[in-house]
Amino acid sequence: MAKKNLCFVGSFVVVVVLNLVFCAETLSRHEFPFPPDFVFGSGTTAYQSEGAAFQDGRTASIWDTFAHAGKAQGATGDVACDGYHKYKEDVQLMVETGLEAYRFSISWSRLIPNGRGPVNPKGLEYYNNLINELVKHGIQPHATLTHVDLPQVLQDEYGGWLSQKMVRDFTAYAEVCFREFGDRVLYWTTVNEANIFVVGGYDIGIIPPQRCSSPFGKKCAVGNSSTEPYIAAHHILLAHSLAARLYKKKYQGKQQGFIGINVYAYWPLPYTNATEDVIAAQRTKDFLIGWFMSPLVFGDYPDIMKKNIGTRLPAFTKIESEQVKGSFDFIGVNHYVTIYTKDKSSSLKMDTRDFNADMAVELINEEGDTSSGELALVPSGLLALLEYFKQNYGNPPIYIHENGQRTWKNATLSDPGRVKYIQSFIGSLLDAMRNGSNARGYFYWSFMDLFELLDGYESCYGLYYVDLNDKDLKRYPKLSAHWYSNFLKGQSMNLNGATEVQKKKNSTLSQSHSSQ
Repeated sequence: MAKKNLCFVGSFVVVVVLNLVFCAETLSRHEFPFPPDFVFGSGTTAYQSEGAAFQDGRTASIWDTFAHAGKAQGATGDVACDGYHKYKEDVQLMVETGLEAYRFSISWSRLIPNGRGPVNPKGLEYYNNLINELVKHGIQPHATLTHVDLPQVLQDEYGGWLSQKMVRDFTAYAEVCFREFGDRVLYWTTVNEANIFVVGGYDIGIIPPQRCSSPFGKKCAVGNSSTEPYIAAHHILLAHSLAARLYKKKYQGKQQGFIGINVYAYWPLPYTNATEDVIAAQRTKDFLIGWFMSPLVFGDYPDIMKKNIGTRLPAFTKIESEQVKGSFDFIGVNHYVTIYTKDKSSSLKMDTRDFNADMAVELINEEGDTSSGELALVPSGLLALLEYFKQNYGNPPIYIHENGQRTWKNATLSDPGRVKYIQSFIGSLLDAMRNGSNARGYFYWSFMDLFELLDGYESCYGLYYVDLNDKDLKRYPKLSAHWYSNFLKGQSMNLNGATEVQKKKNSTLSQSHSSQ
């Protein structure tokens, strides 16, 4: 969903460092030893791209409520990119680009407007049409079941993820998706960025459902930052594991698909060589990554979390531990930035603490200019992150679900910085695989410019520019789209050559804007 400047603490400022670990000017998908079943793709999500927010039976999600309260620069996803009506056109762009896979999310409130119960025929028809269009053109569908947009009706009824009832309702929703789409969708992700969702939504309160308590969050009507992130995370793990067990028992044998969960992971480096900062970096990994990975791999939370959080951290029963452990075929990882960590053990002396105080780490921006809106560009962080998964969690199959560069919205199609970003991170990914990483796919975020969680339409990550001034929301390929397309098709393209290709496209867009 690409709102990575929020991370976990208010003091975190995005680093802007371009550290190209893969310096070759050209790169081709077929010149390097990516396994035959490795997939390259791109992605969007339902609320960020579909639009048609209240058409054909769809009801509000917590993201609708958040946006309509003016929390995303006053913008909403009511229309977004109008993917609901333009999906055939968009799939054709994917074909032209050469995408091997496409990651999208399903809007729960479009498919099951009341959160549970009757399926919406129009919602069912839309997702069947989208999936069929992808399959017809040889593009693998990778579906995420929930990407922030929990049905508002369930939030209102019992507090959403704060209630054990969500485990039941999520599993029922998941089964509808498995049953209706699983003959064509072979890659399922239950929850996107579960870790950052619960911290942002239930601790600092800056994303849906915007719950928090003072002094950890501001402008929240309700919430408890000290306990709610842990409760919500616990229920997400239980819901994921129950849905995964259901899939494996009832559907996987005949559908031959795979199921996983997605986590967000920056790569933390110690601010200094001091022992305290080195330990702080490891503690950050335990809290950020281990919070979900340790239960999934070992059946319980990391010891340091149990020590620092105490009774505020829910405990797994023996049955729950067995249910959660091993409940995945792959892990989805969203990675954008590398940060510095400094020990802040003094926060453990606070009488009331939240996630950040329990983690007892200060996240530091040492250098960089954020005026360009660019995120930190440190490809070596991806290499280190994948090595960490390999060494600490048994080298699970991993899909890089999101990796992309944020820039401020403008009408230029020339984005050489984004080309360098993609090229360098793919190079780092290749290095990790040469070191034995079990990475299975790479999805650039995002396929087109979208409605962003905090920025609305003010920032963008897309390979394709969406002209919001055009009544048809025409899409234009950026320089990065040309580069990625050439890479996927096995055709090398350096920046100079790609820039020449782009000049005509820029001219076309300029003429379009001048005629408005």
